[in-house]
Amino acid sequence: MSLDVPPTARGGAIGAPWRLALRTSGAIDALSRAVGALAAWATLPMIGLAVAAAITAITDRHLGTSWSSAALVEGQWYLFAFVFLLGAPVTLLRGAHVRVDALFGRFGVRGRHWIDLVGGLLFVLPFCVFGFVESWDYVARSWSISEGSPDPGGLPRYPVKTLILVALGLLFLQGVAQCIKHAAALVGVPAALMDLPPSHVDRGSADRTDEELAR
Repeated sequence: MSLDVPPTARGGAIGAPWRLALRTSGAIDALSRAVGALAAWATLPMIGLAVAAAITAITDRHLGTSWSSAALVEGQWYLFAFVFLLGAPVTLLRGAHVRVDALFGRFGVRGRHWIDLVGGLLFVLPFCVFGFVESWDYVARSWSISEGSPDPGGLPRYPVKTLILVALGLLFLQGVAQCIKHAAALVGVPAALMDLPPSHVDRGSADRTDEELAR
């Protein structure tokens, strides 16, 4: 199915299909930013738990107290999993995932859009689907037995395992949003109308578009 070139590329208004697609990608972007902000704030209690675990371990060893617990230690890596997994979608949005840049930097903006569009369709989206399907039974089994910690006083396992499915679902949505934006850019939709990584924006055309929108 060929992409219908939006009227924007000819100086007019954006066609209805592209307006709908961009609204959809914009809503997904907003969701990823909100979840990413929540993940970023979760680093504070994660650090707090790490400090508390260290202090209680020291006092238990040197003062004979019994303040340390498995919940403190497990809480740290639960929150780390939260930050790592739920931060992935907004990282994709910002184009901040690690790249092995052998060729990417040699292409112009249009070539970079093509690389990420094809890469998203062939790798990101299939990876999310495969990971979700393969993880489903793993998570469902944990819920079915109300899986808990093997250590006394530890935290239940099934909530944190559920984050795997949530993260893959959100990453899939963000992958769809990125593909929409890369495709839109390739057919002439101005970069100023989309949330794109700096590496995918032609600053000259973006500045011209900003001036046009300001008129």
